[in-house]
Amino acid sequence: MTAAENVCYTLINVPMDSEPPSEISLKNDLEKGDVKLKTEALKKVIIMILNGEKLPGLLMTIIRFVLPLQDHTIKKLLLVFWEIVPKTTPDGRLLQEMILVCDAYRKDLQHPNEFIRGSTLRFLCKLKEAELLEPLMPAIRACLEHRHSYVRRNAVLAIYTIYRNFEHLIPDAPELIHDFLVNEKDASCKRNAFMMLIHADQDRALDYLSTCIDQVQTFGDILQLVIVELIYKVCHANPSERARFIRCIYNLLQSSSPAVKYEAAGTLVTLSSAPTAIKAAAQCYIDLIIKESDNNVKLIVLDRLIELKEHPSHERVLQDLVMDILRVLSTPDLEVNVEELVIVLKKEVIKTNNVTEHEDTDKYRQLLVRTLHSCSVRFPDMAANVIPVLMEFLSDNNEAAAADVLEFVREAIQRFDNLRPLIVEKMLEVFHAIKSVKIYRGALWILGEYCSTKEDIQSVMTEVRRSLGEIPIVESEIKKETGELKPEEEVSVGPAQKLVTEMGTYATQSALSSSRPAKKEEDRPPLRGFLLDGDFFVAASLATTLTKIALRYVSLVQEKKKQNSFIAEAMLLMATILHLGKSSLPKKPITDDDVDRISLCLKVLSECSPLMNDIFNKECRQSLSHMLSAKLEEEKLSQKVSSGPRNRNVTVQPDDPISFMQLTAKNEMSSKEDQFQLSLLAAMGNTQRKEAADPLASKLNKVTQLTGFSDPVYAEAYVHVNQYDIVLDVLVVNQTSDTLQNCTLELATLGDLKLVEKPSPLTLAPHDFANIKANVKVASTENGIIFGNVVYDVSGAASDRNCVVLSDIHIDIMDYIQPASCTDAEFRQMWAEFEWENKVTVNTNIIDLNEYLQHILKSTNMKCLTPEKALSGYCGFMAANLYARSIFGEDALANVSIEKPIHLGPEAPVTGHIRIRAKSQGMALSLGDKINLSQKKTSL
Repeated sequence: MTAAENVCYTLINVPMDSEPPSEISLKNDLEKGDVKLKTEALKKVIIMILNGEKLPGLLMTIIRFVLPLQDHTIKKLLLVFWEIVPKTTPDGRLLQEMILVCDAYRKDLQHPNEFIRGSTLRFLCKLKEAELLEPLMPAIRACLEHRHSYVRRNAVLAIYTIYRNFEHLIPDAPELIHDFLVNEKDASCKRNAFMMLIHADQDRALDYLSTCIDQVQTFGDILQLVIVELIYKVCHANPSERARFIRCIYNLLQSSSPAVKYEAAGTLVTLSSAPTAIKAAAQCYIDLIIKESDNNVKLIVLDRLIELKEHPSHERVLQDLVMDILRVLSTPDLEVNVEELVIVLKKEVIKTNNVTEHEDTDKYRQLLVRTLHSCSVRFPDMAANVIPVLMEFLSDNNEAAAADVLEFVREAIQRFDNLRPLIVEKMLEVFHAIKSVKIYRGALWILGEYCSTKEDIQSVMTEVRRSLGEIPIVESEIKKETGELKPEEEVSVGPAQKLVTEMGTYATQSALSSSRPAKKEEDRPPLRGFLLDGDFFVAASLATTLTKIALRYVSLVQEKKKQNSFIAEAMLLMATILHLGKSSLPKKPITDDDVDRISLCLKVLSECSPLMNDIFNKECRQSLSHMLSAKLEEEKLSQKVSSGPRNRNVTVQPDDPISFMQLTAKNEMSSKEDQFQLSLLAAMGNTQRKEAADPLASKLNKVTQLTGFSDPVYAEAYVHVNQYDIVLDVLVVNQTSDTLQNCTLELATLGDLKLVEKPSPLTLAPHDFANIKANVKVASTENGIIFGNVVYDVSGAASDRNCVVLSDIHIDIMDYIQPASCTDAEFRQMWAEFEWENKVTVNTNIIDLNEYLQHILKSTNMKCLTPEKALSGYCGFMAANLYARSIFGEDALANVSIEKPIHLGPEAPVTGHIRIRAKSQGMALSLGDKINLSQKKTSL
């Protein structure tokens, strides 16, 4: 037995705080200690052996002084010890001491205590030495007749394992277990025995089932589940047996166990597509959804019901069950669960605020915010609980999380009228603490757009004045710089003080280290700080906000004096900002765009015309409403596309050729899929989609010819690209009349590919053929090449080895790239972070901008993030952002900037550039090569 086959079934985790004991002290404890001391010593021995220690000197000590003890804890620990201890010498022979151990096994199998017998039988299932098992066979057989069911069911498992591994030790096992099954009364023993017959002798299992098929509904649920599995396997292998067992499956639909009903319904659907069978299965699923309290179970069964509906022939049957399906909607748990989910998410969000900053904390917080956003949109009643918690994050240092919260708040305040007072109140509370200029602009817009009462408008003005500080800004700043400092703010230069650092060196600290300018910057109000840093875009936003609230204040307040006073205050703020922008105080001067915007707002406030009032206070909100509805339509469209369009009206012409393979491939193959195997694959994470409706067509497209038809050895490869590896199924044909010996497929790779193992040599008879499989591991997304040759010896020839060079196999990057979506903020962030850029010059004969964009999307598997409305119309220019993600989690960004040179005529091709950015160099270059290649292949 090799080291790889030497499997340990038991894993033990014990913290080792102290150093491991010596072999001498352990030996002393095992020989002279009491039962408690021997137990602890045996535990230490087990842990040391699991950690790689050999301890050969303790084996005989344990056999002499521990094995004879009757303590149950010692007995259980000994079973673990015998499982892990080496039982053979280095040359593979059984140790002599194991004969004594074998005798102890035999005594335990005849022990009067059923626990010791049963646990010993369970241990024997893990034993892989036939020499140890052979003397125990009579005792194991005798355990089948023990009075206690625990012993009997473990005896069945032990016999099954021994029969599977060493059939010669008990060749009559199927017959023995069949006789045992006929006379057995206990449900767990019958289940184990029947399961063994299914895997060891299926005919005997069927013989037993045929004798009791009418009593199946009276069996225990564990036995019923195994019966369903047997029926499925038999009918899957031999469809003619379906009629024999269909009635049994119908009976199992009435089982008291939900698990049996679920499995029976799934099996019934695969055995028969008759309307009565589909209706019975669907009815069973509906009953399970209604009666089961666990929401996870409800969702799983609903998925199966949806699968039934998606089959075209089943939809008509399910239409009759619409009223029954509607009963599912009466389940009271949905709303409660949303509330519980929101509570959990809120707690998690608060936790992230208190946790020490980690690189993934910000991403986790963003995901939580987005989840709460989607919950609140789908369940508006929950929004009132979520918004106050989330709005605390507007003052967060992480701009990405704050931006997500702001987007959520903006959507919530537009959609839910009843929440507007709450949101405005909370926004005014956190407004002064916002640190990011981008979030500050968004908050200003929300306050300016949705403050509708006189008190709220006054509060906004108060907060703006508080955030702007003393005005006029220029005069107050000059005073601070040139005026005399107050006594408490004066900075006195004290003597330098020597301090000793942790390293033992001297550090000098001056009293000037905390100078006033730093303090002045810290105490500066936020909006004032943004303006002095030269960010005057926020000033343009402020001007718009002040204009909106001033126009709204005029319509709410009738007193002319108050109207003029408010408008004058707003105009003063704008004027002082303009003055600051033109002065030399800010780090960057104000831009002409911002000057024009603020000047426009001043002009609007000076005239207060009804037209401007409509534009500022109505059109802006309508634009937001249009944007949200367009976004909702886009989400619905993307969901529709991802679920796949289902063409219900399939037209077949009378003279269309018949594909005879499809007579079975379409319906029979789909019903013959092994559901047990599929569920196992799904549990293991293998969620790959099926290749195509017609398996032959998809495979033929992936066949690559490697040699010529006139070469002595012809070879072709079927390239199957899995998620993280490539399987090459190479067909090698001997086209000569000689026997080819040591025919070897030698492969090498270029790129981030690695050959897992070297294919073994073959001997090919004249005109014979063989299939050779080779696995290639893929580590990252980039183009790769597999190349090599076939070498062989001709029998009887004295010449050197012959060689046939194979054509290269190019692995396309498109097999690993999938379209994906991200927000504009995420796109910009990644664009700034990614260091590898590849600029591709457009070289095509396509003359239409939109057509060229669609061609690039199709060629690169990327998704266009720029909305359709932004690309509509024709102006001779186009700019679009593209995004995709590889199956390895790598991001690929692209920006298409193209134009139609009108001066060259209407037939002139599109020109421009495509800039690709990625985290890895290979992905950026490979995508650029793909675009270049697809451009050259384009023909119109």
